[in-house]
Formats: sequence, structure tokens, C-alpha cells
Amino acid sequence: MAQVLRWGIIGGGVIAGQFADDLHLSDSGVVVAIGSRTREGAERFGQQHGVPNRHGSYEELVEDPEVDVVYVATPHPFHRDSAILALEAGKPVLVEKPFTMNAAEARDVVRVARERDLFAMEAMWTRFLPHIHEIRRILAEETLGELVSLTADHGQGFPRDPEHRIFKPELGGGALLDLGIYIVSFASMVLGKPEHVLSLEQAAFTGVDGQTSILLSHPGGAQAILTTTSLARTATRAAIVGTDGRIEIDPEFYRPTTFSLIMRGEQPIHHAPAHEGHGLRHQADEVARCLSEGLRESPLMTLDETVSIMETMDAISAQSV
Repeated sequence: MAQVLRWGIIGGGVIAGQFADDLHLSDSGVVVAIGSRTREGAERFGQQHGVPNRHGSYEELVEDPEVDVVYVATPHPFHRDSAILALEAGKPVLVEKPFTMNAAEARDVVRVARERDLFAMEAMWTRFLPHIHEIRRILAEETLGELVSLTADHGQGFPRDPEHRIFKPELGGGALLDLGIYIVSFASMVLGKPEHVLSLEQAAFTGVDGQTSILLSHPGGAQAILTTTSLARTATRAAIVGTDGRIEIDPEFYRPTTFSLIMRGEQPIHHAPAHEGHGLRHQADEVARCLSEGLRESPLMTLDETVSIMETMDAISAQSV
């Protein structure tokens, strides 16, 4: 890259640490600052991940003159305010998925980014992985023919702990926002915005959603069948089916992995793109590329699509029974 981006992170959780560590494998950027709710938290994160500038508040982080771009890695309920805080300080933002709690909050962030003429992007890191890049190419060439259906599941078995973030209502807990965002975003990437949304939800023991099954219908007749759960580990596979062939993505479909292209009447062709690290650096590389080219959003994860995805998430949630 022409310029190495200096990243500041808001929030010092697990994914923030993975992001900081993954950037060591990239030449596009480096994490120079961490902002935590406490000085102790910032010091701890800085020592663990080699981050020199350590701030005991988010306000200090966004005002740090050494920070070029901000990665918002707080729990979902704080994404909107943290992103706007950074944007109003003049800093481009990468906002952890889900972008916000709902579509209304997403529109707020997008409005501020566009008013300030600043870059913003949802950190849906799956979009930028090597196997997804290859799948996009196959889809663009219409190799599969007319798309008929898509399936994807994302289930993780979490301990039955009311203090765990995924079960806490005040932290935006629930399978849909935390895990289901991957499958809904995947369907959006492949099939676009759905025309009709059907869903069935089962609550977890704290009242947040624990399991949701989703059926989406799309223009042209293609359907997406999606399932997510925090109650048990699932296969975490995905498949895209067309009239001439299909793509089967191996577990875990949302992480760096492999896939097979299976054309009608032919032997499967296995794709295993080379990869190193957790996978979070690719979204940072995309931010660096966009900023170097003067773009205000990524063509691979546009702001309008992010809002559309949150609208679909809202429609799914509204049908909970």
C-alpha cells in the first residue's frame, strides 16, 4: 500500500484482539491505539497485543492524532454511538458486524458518514476472504446457470451462563444478531434483497432468541433457507445451487475454508485458496484500498446493502413467536 494506515480500536474484546494480531500479517496497516472504558482495560489490551497508545475512554481514542481510521469493536448496542463518535471526530470507521442493532440505527451512521464525507464500512470479514473472492468470480461468470436456492447454517453451542454476552439482553444478546448476521449477509451477497421473509424463533433461557429458522424468497424465484442457533454446534456449511451446477462450501463457511464446484454430470472441482491467519486482515486491506483510492465506501460491502441487511434482520425479528 502507498500508505500504512494507523488503526485505533474502540473496545478491547476478543475480536478486537484477533484483529490486532491479524494485522501483523498485512502490510496495509498497524494498530497504534486502543480505547477502552477504563485505563486498566486499555493497558491490559495494549500489553497483550503490542499497542502503544492506550486510552481510558473512547473520546480520547478518536481524538488521538496518530489514529487514521477507527475500528469499532464494542458489543452491538454501542456500535451506533461509537461509530458516530469517530465520524464526528473526522475519522473513517470500520464497524463490527452486525453494523447496528437495527436498520434505524444503521441509517443514522450512514447519514453521518455521508454528511461528513467519510468512509464507513461494516466489518463483515467473510466478504473479503480468499474463498469468497473466488466464489464471487464464479457467480459473476454465471457458471452455475440460473440460481435456484441457497442454504447456510451457523450454530455455536454456548455454555448455559446468564452472564455470557450472547444471553444478556442488555448487550444485544441472541443468536440472530451475533451468528445469524453471517447467514443473512451471505444470502444478500449472493441473491440480493429478499422480497418475502418468513421466520420461526425459539427463545433461549434468558428470553433472547436462541434459535431461528429463516426462509427468504428473492426476485426471480430463488430461495434462501437459513438456520442459526446458540444452543448447539451445527455443521456451519453453505451451498449455492443453480440450474447447471452448485457450490458447496466446507465448514466453517464464514471463516477461511475450502469449497467444491460441482457441475452437472462432472466430477467436483475442489478449491483450496492459500491462507494464513484468522482472516480479519482482509477487511482491513479493503479499507486501506478504498481510502487510497478516495472511495467513501466499499463496492464489496456497500452502505446501502448494510442497511438492507439490517432491514431484513428487523423483518426476521418482527416475526418472532
